[in-house]
Amino acid sequence: MKNFLIYTLATITGIIIASFLMFFIMLGSLSVMVAAGDKPVSVKDNSILVLKAGVTIPDRGNPNPLAGFDVFNMTITPVPGLNEILRNLNKAASDKKIKGILIENGFLPTGWATTEEIRNALKKFRESGKFIISYTDYFLLQEVYYLSSIADRIYINPGARVDFKGLSGEVIFYKKALEKLGVEVQVTRHGEFKGAVEPYILEGLSKENEEQIKEYVGSIWSHATKNMSEARGITADRLNLIADQLAGFNATGALENGLVDGLMFRDELNDTLKALSGLTSDDKINFVSMTKYTKVPDPNRVVSVKNRIAVIYAEGEIVMGKGNEYNIGGNRYAEVIRKERLDSSVKAIVMRVNSPGGVATASYLVWRELELAARTKPVVISMGNYAASGGYYISAPGTKIYANPTTISGSIGVYALLPNTSKLLEQKLGISTETVNTNKYSDFPSIYRPMNTYEKEVMQMSVEKVYSDFISRVASGRKMSVESVDNIGEGRVWSGTRAQEIGLVDEIGGLNDAIRGAADLAGIETWSIRELPVVEDPYTRLLNQITGEVMMKFLKRNLGESFRFYNDLLEISEMTGIQMRLPYFIEIH
Repeated sequence: MKNFLIYTLATITGIIIASFLMFFIMLGSLSVMVAAGDKPVSVKDNSILVLKAGVTIPDRGNPNPLAGFDVFNMTITPVPGLNEILRNLNKAASDKKIKGILIENGFLPTGWATTEEIRNALKKFRESGKFIISYTDYFLLQEVYYLSSIADRIYINPGARVDFKGLSGEVIFYKKALEKLGVEVQVTRHGEFKGAVEPYILEGLSKENEEQIKEYVGSIWSHATKNMSEARGITADRLNLIADQLAGFNATGALENGLVDGLMFRDELNDTLKALSGLTSDDKINFVSMTKYTKVPDPNRVVSVKNRIAVIYAEGEIVMGKGNEYNIGGNRYAEVIRKERLDSSVKAIVMRVNSPGGVATASYLVWRELELAARTKPVVISMGNYAASGGYYISAPGTKIYANPTTISGSIGVYALLPNTSKLLEQKLGISTETVNTNKYSDFPSIYRPMNTYEKEVMQMSVEKVYSDFISRVASGRKMSVESVDNIGEGRVWSGTRAQEIGLVDEIGGLNDAIRGAADLAGIETWSIRELPVVEDPYTRLLNQITGEVMMKFLKRNLGESFRFYNDLLEISEMTGIQMRLPYFIEIH
């Protein structure tokens, strides 16, 4: 027994020592990765730059070498941001070592506005005379087809399919599911078109909601077909006929109808790329990833001048507190904007907004700092895939607002959600609650009981006050009357094209257009870019992954497609209170 305890103690001690050694080895490896992450790299002659499309592309790439480190799978897959892709495409156009671009198409939606900006950058790249080839192994998503339509040639695997069918807006309704759970969602809203609450109180779309979806989805499709028609030499009517007949769903049909230029396997593609790059059949193709090319020095880029433009990336939902790298923390962003406002070397601020909105009070904080900043220097807004509701609210003080034609914007409306869980707790879980108040409404608002008539009136007054502030501040920022804003408000959603027509947006353009516009407003000819918020250090990133992110990855892996519904319900549980949020969780595909 004594020997057993000694051996057991020795084993435990060995495990602890080994764990410490592994920890320090990991820290050492991370330090090497961090040190190597900033080193410039070079590419070989006759190289081909690879653009991964059909993947999730954030507005901002993360320079942290651990940004793509997946603790769960122990792999590193860095994801370039839109800002890096745009810079790389501009840099590659004049780089003699880059002969062309290969678009590799994947399965995930990128967002129509993000796709639009990359497509425009590719269109400009073509002016250099270099080639652009698009290739798909399995399935060419419609959104990615729009991007690929600017290529010189579109090739797909003979067994691949082309998703070309027109756009649809998909809305999920939770009313019956919530009823089965015993949860009643108590809704207070302002806005005839504020459909954000409909999934919780209805089983289908209201007439007003259906009307606005048809309008902005139709606007986006009309814009896309116009551009695809010009690029592919197929009339818009013919494209719509192909979509109606699903004529491109299989590879042969896609080729016969002119959607693609050829069917070929990967080895045949490589032979084509070698010929285009000036290589022989025995040469190896030098493929260069976007992540690697980001580290190639750009001789035309201004590194340091006394004039700076601060580019602040506001991506995700607007939340209270500091938030994290996946959302817009009201306090954190207010602090960032304040610092740039007070910095005399910063001549202009560009705010990249890619948000469906969120908590009203958090939106106030960001709005206030941008409004103060706009009094002292140009504040230019660049809208991404979404800049709606709270996302539009924080944009309103901008000196100038840019949006893409496919941006989802507007949604000037307010609502409040208060779940009543009494039935869930009592009948489903056998849990009861009892409250002792000092005053009549001391427990208001409560999720353990329904609101009475007076409480509903108080909640409605609060919503009306927030809406009144919303439209008055938009009116002030856009130099419009309150009545005019109210007429195009009511929670209605608009495409970027329509938003410009009704005065909610000044110019159609992307991030680079907004930066150049900010420089013009500031009266500067040369400038350097300061990208914010500051990226968290590698060790903090690792700790965050070890905690919350690992659990989310675990759920994603095990729930599969059902993770989407889990995540939606998780967000519903966090929506208590007054919200400025895009109507429902809309998916356009």
